[in-house]
Amino acid sequence: MTPEQYCEDKAAKSGSSFYYSFRFLPLGQRKAITALYAFCREVDDVVDECHEESVARTKLAWWRSEIDQLFAGSPQHPVTQALLPSLKKYDLQRELFIEIIDGMEMDLDMARYNSFKDLQLYCYRVASVVGQMAAQIFGFTDRGTLKYAHDLGLAFQLTNIIRDVGEDARRGRIYLPVTELQQFNVPAADILACRETPEFRVLMDFQIKRAEQYYAQAIDALPAVDKKQQRTGLVMAAIYRATLKEIEKDGVGKVLNQRISLTPIRKLWLAWKTWWLC
Repeated sequence: MTPEQYCEDKAAKSGSSFYYSFRFLPLGQRKAITALYAFCREVDDVVDECHEESVARTKLAWWRSEIDQLFAGSPQHPVTQALLPSLKKYDLQRELFIEIIDGMEMDLDMARYNSFKDLQLYCYRVASVVGQMAAQIFGFTDRGTLKYAHDLGLAFQLTNIIRDVGEDARRGRIYLPVTELQQFNVPAADILACRETPEFRVLMDFQIKRAEQYYAQAIDALPAVDKKQQRTGLVMAAIYRATLKEIEKDGVGKVLNQRISLTPIRKLWLAWKTWWLC
């Protein structure tokens, strides 16, 4: 298996909405974004799948050293080997890869975020940084596109947090800010016990509205000159926003006990429709 095949397999097996948006890209860009996505999956899996914190930290430290090896021109892992040709071509910076790893390590350091401002740092590292790197791969002429990519990444991560509330609770994590749990009278114990209450539903309605605001803010920030080049991000936005609508339609309380997602056929249809309308 070549490094490129390894990354393609990693992306395909994830079933992520991102994978569907990559299919329409030219080959060079598709290889680069698939390798970047595979890197994110690798470091995210370290935290999600390692039951021993010390093992997870050791593995993340290894990935930091592997990024150094990548930028020295001698990567060892299939993912970093696949990334190597894209570094200069798309001006991908070492510091941004390290930011992503730092974001994943925050999951080992923090099970709660006191305020939305605190949560924003986490979202920036694990999502907005990725969005900005993706924007560089897709191409842009106006630097305002980086603001769009930042906000779109934040919107994606807020959607993930809403969708995965129950799944995260079963891992002992709550990403919803403590101050907002208090504001809406939702005890952390209710979420950890996956207990749906009227107060929880109001809290989640608030979370959905904020995510939607970030989607709208991102789309408004995208310069018209770069819209066509950034179609892949707009495809992702269409799929993620549709997921958010499904959560809202089916009842926000359901996220505590089931994962709401779109069918592969619907994702593919949304991807095709958005691509050709841009």
